[in-house]
Amino acid sequence: MTILRRIHRQLVLVLSLLTILAPFPAAATTIGFEGLSDGTSVDNSYAASGVTFTNALVLTAGISLNEVDFPPHSGQNVVLDNGGPITLSFSSLINSFSAYFTYVTSMQAVAYDDSSNQVDLVSSLFTDNSTPSGNPSNELLSLSYASGIRTIVLTGDPAGSSFVMDDVNFTAGEIENPPGNPVPEPQSFWLIGTGIVTFYQARRWARAHSRVGSNR
Repeated sequence: MTILRRIHRQLVLVLSLLTILAPFPAAATTIGFEGLSDGTSVDNSYAASGVTFTNALVLTAGISLNEVDFPPHSGQNVVLDNGGPITLSFSSLINSFSAYFTYVTSMQAVAYDDSSNQVDLVSSLFTDNSTPSGNPSNELLSLSYASGIRTIVLTGDPAGSSFVMDDVNFTAGEIENPPGNPVPEPQSFWLIGTGIVTFYQARRWARAHSRVGSNR
């Protein structure tokens, strides 16, 4: 039984190592601004979700929002660039960002890393995609950077009041394994499979010898 216990310990160790080395799934967050009152400055309303906003003002369909010209992507609320570009600051680095925009002037979304270096940029397809323009509203703009985004700046007219945004989505967490912790390769799983087979064979061998010994 000593051999059996030794193999069992080794098998548990290998399983533990593979669990540690396995990549962690990224955590996705979606913010639709529902539940905030018309005219609310978003600011720290979603700090618990890991993001703060500047120059983002909630507009509600049927109250301050002209939903005919600027239809929400979902729900009743959107946010307006109030007084200047909207800035999103993330408490933890994110890997990707997307949101839906309806605008009356061309706009850009720019991502910056932890050292304030620009790492990605995307521009709108049109100069105007509000309903009267005839262009499709709620254009999806996306940004990504595998090493992590700290800040995103959304700019239309520098003075503001030029676009609305809805259904912000961002992915936080380490998508890529840190250096030195590679994703287990196929041979690693082959080794664990071999270990399992060996363990059960050893257990059968031990049981067989135990029965033989008891019959002597």
